[in-house]
Amino acid sequence: MRLAALVSGGKDGLYAAYLTSKSGESELSVMVAIKSLNPESYMYHVPNIDLVKLQAETMQTPLIFRETFGVKEDELSDLKAALAEAKSTYGVEGVVSGAIYSNYQKTRIEGICAELGLKSLSPLWKRNPGELWNEMFDAGFEVLISAVAADGLTEDWLGRTVDRNTFKELCDLHNTCYVCTGGEGGEFETFVTYCPLFKEKITIEESRNAWDQQTISGQLIIEKAARTPRLSEPTVGS
Repeated sequence: MRLAALVSGGKDGLYAAYLTSKSGESELSVMVAIKSLNPESYMYHVPNIDLVKLQAETMQTPLIFRETFGVKEDELSDLKAALAEAKSTYGVEGVVSGAIYSNYQKTRIEGICAELGLKSLSPLWKRNPGELWNEMFDAGFEVLISAVAADGLTEDWLGRTVDRNTFKELCDLHNTCYVCTGGEGGEFETFVTYCPLFKEKITIEESRNAWDQQTISGQLIIEKAARTPRLSEPTVGS
């Protein structure tokens, strides 16, 4: 089955795409990304969304990239138009997304797919975040924190790579500050610099922090990034 993958640059969409392509029963034909001009969008991940273009290049996969004003419900029409283009141009039969606990996202994607005659796949749905992180570590995913907005997640978390030790810190914050270790409540956002779908690694060359002391939240603004060869293969389970 030919699939379109809904991606934002973060871990969930790319891991969902990886799982479906790994099964051997589906072909990842195109990536679809929606850039919301509303930082409080209900549907779409906002930080560093433009870098999805670089991810698509290193995957050597076509990308449909659209902007939306991010008005609740109205923003869905832009997604529908993008998926209609994926169907007509690339012949996709289904859509894979990284929804885990958001009924809002999942049901709306399913509704759009039903209208377009596409199958909606959510391979991460209701999965345990800890299990997903461990699977991503085993698969060689390299993920950094690109935004934070929760008690306990201070500015020094921005730009940190999440490895097994970092994940233990997230678990501690879950126990003390109720931070969801998957970031599903908006506690943090992520950006994938490498995964098995990539032919090259993405290296962050220039970045800065945008920090709001009043809301105790902030974003890593990636100003320059490039595709670079990986010097070595990841150690499985590292």
